Amino acid sequence: MARYRFHATNGSACVFDAVGRDVRRLDRLTRRAAERVMGSLEDQEDWAQWRVSVHDSGGQRVLVQPFMPRADAATQAA
Repeated sequence: MARYRFHATNGSACVFDAVGRDVRRLDRLTRRAAERVMGSLEDQEDWAQWRVSVHDSGGQRVLVQPFMPRADAATQAA
């Protein structure tokens, strides 16, 4: 298992992960990281520009993934 940090940004605002998480399947945790940030920034309505930037223990960026819209937000928009 490897430790990764999951940072999030929209280009002007940033949420930094100072602790990180031990990960087996990186693809599952990027979605969870995005969901945690979305929950902590409840006043934010437009997530289109937000990305999760994943970094390994050496600080190297290994993945950048866009936020996926929450199911409840998609339902409200319909």
